[in-house]
Amino acid sequence: MSEIALAADFAIIVVTATTIGVIARQFGQPTIIAYILTGLILGPVMFDIVTEEGLVELMAELGLGFLLFLLGMKMRFDDIREILRPIVNIAVWQTILQTALALGVAWALGFDPTEIVIIALATVFGATPIIVKILTDKDEITSLPGKIDVGVLIVQDIYLVVVLALLGADELGSASEIATTLGVIAVMMTFIGIFSIASSRYLLPRLFRRIADNKDVFLIVAIAWAFFFIAISEQFDLSLEVGAFLAGISIAQLPYSKELEDRITPITDFFILVFFASIGLQLAADDLTAYWLEAIIASAILMVGNFWIMFYLIDREGFSVETSFLGSINMVQVSEFSLVVGALAVQQEFIETDVLGYLSLMALLTMSLSTYIISYNHTIYDRVQPWFERFESEDKDDVELESHSDHVIAIGYDEITERVLPRLEDEYGDVVIIDRQTDHIEALEAEGQYDYIYGDFRHGEIRKEANLKDAAFVLSSTVQPEVNKALLEEAPDDATVFVEAERIDDARELYDRGAAYVIMSTYLTAERLSEYIEQYVTDREAFERSIADDIVRIERGDGAQSAPSDPSRQQGGDDDD
Repeated sequence: MSEIALAADFAIIVVTATTIGVIARQFGQPTIIAYILTGLILGPVMFDIVTEEGLVELMAELGLGFLLFLLGMKMRFDDIREILRPIVNIAVWQTILQTALALGVAWALGFDPTEIVIIALATVFGATPIIVKILTDKDEITSLPGKIDVGVLIVQDIYLVVVLALLGADELGSASEIATTLGVIAVMMTFIGIFSIASSRYLLPRLFRRIADNKDVFLIVAIAWAFFFIAISEQFDLSLEVGAFLAGISIAQLPYSKELEDRITPITDFFILVFFASIGLQLAADDLTAYWLEAIIASAILMVGNFWIMFYLIDREGFSVETSFLGSINMVQVSEFSLVVGALAVQQEFIETDVLGYLSLMALLTMSLSTYIISYNHTIYDRVQPWFERFESEDKDDVELESHSDHVIAIGYDEITERVLPRLEDEYGDVVIIDRQTDHIEALEAEGQYDYIYGDFRHGEIRKEANLKDAAFVLSSTVQPEVNKALLEEAPDDATVFVEAERIDDARELYDRGAAYVIMSTYLTAERLSEYIEQYVTDREAFERSIADDIVRIERGDGAQSAPSDPSRQQGGDDDD
């Protein structure tokens, strides 16, 4: 096929997937479903316009690598440290019981032994990207049910990498060969995993501290790190997915991981589009309909069975009924990773494409339905709560998770914020600083007084990590109007927000949007701001009178709030962007 034809195929895939993706989002469906449908529409199932070869095949392979890299970057061990023991218990038994259920269902539906094993291995995993995305959008990712689900998904992802490495092995003809291959995989993954964790402690912090201020280099080095681990994995005859996943884990433990996750997600989404479209391109119409009835039956049984397995395991660990219900109902789907496993099994000739069609139908059915189930999980629980109350008992109690609430968020760490934060800490108790300058992060790390997040406040993941929706006081030391407007739009109505502005028109608009005080950075000194903060926390009436006077001056156009400060002072936060 000519290079022009390959480029045309690729362009057709991207345009079609984008169009279907927009439609899917209108119905609240994940874009992954749109990507699979793209492959079905463009492939043999419908119009047979594009074939899976050349550029498409290469991009699909990269898509799988980037997907596993991003999954690794989400594995922040600190996020589940408080409930690690029950999560491990839940995840291990969930894997065993759901695998047994999947084996039984596949056997009852008449598949042959090899197909039964592949189907069972493929249908155990939860849809990590979908679950994390919906729970994050609902601000439930840091809730107790959310953290339980994330912890279980982390263990499942490790299991997924082992399964992919096993299926990618050259020889699996007998039980002894399988056992030997698993042993080799375990040893090699342990070796690479130790190197990964050691790098996250001793090598990567120094490396990223040097280059994080340069956005382009920051991203390129992270991607190069992923390919470095992929090369190591291939040297040990492991799949590229193993290397990409372990590379992501090492970066996930760094303070820069959230910022990097936001930057690499669009790239990953682009490659994932091609990967899931390529799965649809492999299927013919007969493959998709060969086991359509079996797919519907299996989907219904597995969704119900997965719910009750998870509910029993979470409930057994002593969590409340509501936590057990929400944590279980979020995890009922057959995930997109069933297609990852199925596609690799087809490539290794363990199964035929009709079984991949069966897995594809189950994934489409369960992911479509579970998207609405997760979105309305609390509404569903309210309806069934009277029946589930029979499982409640006095000895069950949820773990109190550490989280920021009614706290102070400071955007940027400079001479102004450094001076006033001790007073705000005295008043509110909990302070979180967001900054994207590595020297500021180093200073905060050395002091150890405040929690900090490296990143650009404009990124949604950064704002969620700081829990902006529950903040009581926000101080922004950036003069970028778009940043401060976004802050005022998303901050809770009862939060007090101090922002900076360089122009009088900007200050007037920020007041209109709800700012409690607009710092005119051209005039206001750090010392004067300290006086304003002190006045705010001690005498609100006097503070409000001062603000009224300032607004009058702004309306007159003079804007003067105090004696001029040193104009050469460096702004913190996002001013270098």
